[in-house]
Amino acid sequence: MFVDQVRIFVKAGQGGDGVSSFRREKYVPHGGPDGGDGGNGGSVVMVASRRLTTLLDLRYQQQYQAKAGGSGQGSNKHGRTAPDIIIQVPIGTVIVDDETGDLLADLTREEQSCIVAHGGRGGRGNARFATSTNRVPTRFEPGTPGEERWLRLELKLLADVGLVGFPNAGKSTLIAAVSSAHPKIADYPFTTLTPNLGVVPWGNDRSFVVADIPGLIEGAHEGKGLGLQFLRHIERTSFLLHLVDISEWASEDPVTSFEVLRKELASYDASLKAKPFAVVGTKLDIKGDERRLEQLRAYCKKRRLRFFAISSATREGLETLVSFVGKQVDSMRVPCATTS
Repeated sequence: MFVDQVRIFVKAGQGGDGVSSFRREKYVPHGGPDGGDGGNGGSVVMVASRRLTTLLDLRYQQQYQAKAGGSGQGSNKHGRTAPDIIIQVPIGTVIVDDETGDLLADLTREEQSCIVAHGGRGGRGNARFATSTNRVPTRFEPGTPGEERWLRLELKLLADVGLVGFPNAGKSTLIAAVSSAHPKIADYPFTTLTPNLGVVPWGNDRSFVVADIPGLIEGAHEGKGLGLQFLRHIERTSFLLHLVDISEWASEDPVTSFEVLRKELASYDASLKAKPFAVVGTKLDIKGDERRLEQLRAYCKKRRLRFFAISSATREGLETLVSFVGKQVDSMRVPCATTS
């Protein structure tokens, strides 16, 4: 089951109390203070792991509480520091404080971590308060409480290229044709109910990651269909492919379909409209009299939009499309590599 949103409760451990204690020692007033410090409470830490692809585990276990630190003892014995709780999440997980809405972390790299609830600090024992004028201190400190909060976790897939289009536009067929992914393919709408990732090889030992986003419909940004649920997964992509059905059996006008698709993306997040993209006419093998194909081609040419016509079934046009997209992705990666 693909789960990309969960709400969990985390609570760090309380710090252990310091202690007031005195030792027995000859010629030392009252033996001298020897109360130890309390140990720190355990923190709750989230770590990004490539082994996970969903937040499913956190749906079934929604509460995490670290242990408290040990109390101090006499003879200057300090309390034990409690171990941290480690919660592994998929790479691409966004962590938000559910009450304040503050962004706590965006885990985009393997082993990247974030302390989401800090453990309480252990209190000081009375040995810490001994001075030249106060050789018999009785003061000690209790441990401080650990942080606790409700968190909202959202998974945003990390992919170079996002495939977007209306139901039955051919997204699943395309990703199956150019990668080793095996999404469900059928001739009815909303076949894909979860995003799919595929690694597309191209050139000499190069590749890019493509994400198949479940079909949108008009009004998706308002929550209609599946669009609003999965649109977040294209926020991280660097390049978009807009797939438009140009087959003779398509019920919608191709130009209208493309314009509605662009409107839905902009309505959800204006920054998506600024992402570089190309238009892909799909199902070229059943184009019929080519009227729909030429209509969309002329529209793109007039507006200087990159246009490709493909057939995932016969693989016509796929090599050209993959080579173009690979070069686009590579050109976008160079500035990032130089900066780091």
